[in-house]
Amino acid sequence: MSEEMFFVDIDSLQEHGISAQDLTKLKAAGYATVLGVIQATRKSLTKIKGLSEIKVDKIKASRCRRPQLPGCSNQSRFSTLQDAANKVSPQVFITGAECAVRREKVISITTGSKSFDAMLGGGIQTQSMTEVYGEFRTGKTQLCHTLCVTAQLPVDMGGGEGKVAYIDTEGTFRPDRIKAIAERFNVDPVAALENIVFARAHNSEHQMELITQLAAKFAEEQGVYRLLIVDSILALFRVDFSGRGELADRQQKLNQMLSRLTRISEEFNVAIFVANQVQSDPGANAMFAGADKKPIGGHVMAHASATRVYLRKGRGEERVAKLADSPDQPEGEASKSRSLIVPGLRATTFRSQY
Repeated sequence: MSEEMFFVDIDSLQEHGISAQDLTKLKAAGYATVLGVIQATRKSLTKIKGLSEIKVDKIKASRCRRPQLPGCSNQSRFSTLQDAANKVSPQVFITGAECAVRREKVISITTGSKSFDAMLGGGIQTQSMTEVYGEFRTGKTQLCHTLCVTAQLPVDMGGGEGKVAYIDTEGTFRPDRIKAIAERFNVDPVAALENIVFARAHNSEHQMELITQLAAKFAEEQGVYRLLIVDSILALFRVDFSGRGELADRQQKLNQMLSRLTRISEEFNVAIFVANQVQSDPGANAMFAGADKKPIGGHVMAHASATRVYLRKGRGEERVAKLADSPDQPEGEASKSRSLIVPGLRATTFRSQY
């Protein structure tokens, strides 16, 4: 199956009556593929500057392409737009066998440890979102840095043969770490850094803008990127929204961002990897290690992440990774030596417990 199933350019809608001017506005808003238009709600499309409801109401019957619906002067431009999108890329029911064929396009990106990869079912998968959460100094950012390099490896070496996009919300991205990890995997350090596009997000709104920009970039450079990292996903939300009075607004905006990330993973066949912080859970059973900590973001974050991994500190320099949630893998636990994240040392093997 070719890459074309993920990249039906939005310009193809021009053949179905959508003007070049409207397509330019859609691209500026981050809708660069036909699938992106189909996935968008009318409400979100209405918010695009230049495509207001007032302007839509002026669209005449000549622009409507639904002959089965008479009197289409009341039809909006968005109906016409989405009709055209569905003609280019029909969204219909398919068989389980056809879905299995589509899933063959999924790429698993190695974490650098065979046992950790086995626990995840092969590694960090494209077309889905993987969340790793834990306290400070448990290896979340180091894992993000490692994936920046492994995603560039050939597929037969467990990589994705692609570039990486990195959104840093905490100011912890370090090029020197990338160089050290690249040397461990026998990758040219300079080339590894050249294959990473990096941006520092300063607030939650800026974070969303960067994600929108990446959607356009992924469409422009089709099939080039394989991994999008956000470290960390909720740090800026904790700053911009405070108290219970703003909780509902925060969760709604978070939900919109996570939905956008999920759509990007499916549109462009990329892996979404997000790091998340934790908070204390006084009501939890403290008899079990890490039971008094839970990831922030609540149910919104939990439902958006296809795979969730909990990182915690073990004995001494040991770090323990627990697979907390996965759609196709059983819960498991693996431990690693800190030698995995110290520059210059080779990887050790996880001790997996299922």
